[in-house]
Amino acid sequence: MIGIGVVGYGYWGPNLARCFAETEGCRLVAIADGDAAALTRAGKRHPSATQYTRFDDLLADPRIDAIVIATPVHTHFALAQAALASGRHALVEKPMTESAAQAEALIALAAQRGLILMVDHTFVYTPAIQKIKQLIASGELGEVYYYDSVRVNLGLFQSDVNVIWDLAVHDLAILQYVLDDRPATVSANGVRHVAGSPENMAHLTVYYESGPVAHLSVNWLAPVKVRQTLIGGSRKMIVYNELEPSEKIKVYDSGVVCAPAGETVDRMRVSYRTGDMWAPRIDVKEALLTEAEHFIACIRDGATPITDGRVGLSVVETLEAATQSMRRRGHPFQLSQILRAS
Repeated sequence: MIGIGVVGYGYWGPNLARCFAETEGCRLVAIADGDAAALTRAGKRHPSATQYTRFDDLLADPRIDAIVIATPVHTHFALAQAALASGRHALVEKPMTESAAQAEALIALAAQRGLILMVDHTFVYTPAIQKIKQLIASGELGEVYYYDSVRVNLGLFQSDVNVIWDLAVHDLAILQYVLDDRPATVSANGVRHVAGSPENMAHLTVYYESGPVAHLSVNWLAPVKVRQTLIGGSRKMIVYNELEPSEKIKVYDSGVVCAPAGETVDRMRVSYRTGDMWAPRIDVKEALLTEAEHFIACIRDGATPITDGRVGLSVVETLEAATQSMRRRGHPFQLSQILRAS
């Protein structure tokens, strides 16, 4: 039985603690948080788990085999480093670290100690995204042309990261998973409208080595919550609405057909194809529970997680490049020249 310790019981920690408490093959041993009120809530929901006010006390608990980190981004590196150095496997909330250099250090430490390092890119484990991955891999969409996402809502303003690191991070992880590819170039523009806070609105353009382009719109200052993605292929197209209670994915047999009218490209005719729409059946299992089960299975079997440290590193590299581009009013940054060997 794998003993789990959770660090951070604020916004996301309660969800992680609940899922690990429900996962077979492990048990929730302890929860650490410096806030007394948070620990009181944790004690009511998980009375069998020990509550610690200090991370060092949790780290000293010999019953713990793996540590789940659900704290602000600026604390991820130090906590994960301490967990791995103590011989514990680590699951780190997204984004993995504040910098690519920190992510590389954690990857090296985990490899040196023979430990599992996994990043909590929850959307990768949703049934909808797994279905999209399946549709793309099967060739149903044909050649993928673009990924166009709108991820906006009113709040939640962060103090230590901008809106790109908070919201676009989801799409970057999804893209790497469904395309099985890494970004080549990124360009971003963003603005802040609240004094003393990071950028709350941004637009990213990400070019991938295999050809697709992604346009990501993220915003903390929108009157409504929107989570919609369009994926265009040469054969079919997908509309994915995360907030749709049913039929989250709709596949359209739509596109264009270019028929040469003569010998030159200038005379090529374009016709439009509009066919049927269908909605594939999507499982209803909670993504975070699937992720928790996957983490435990990887520890048990010594397998590489779907969202391992290298996936976390690639996402952080892109986030860093996007932030630099935003500071320079959209100046494109090449990532292909600095990608680490996989």
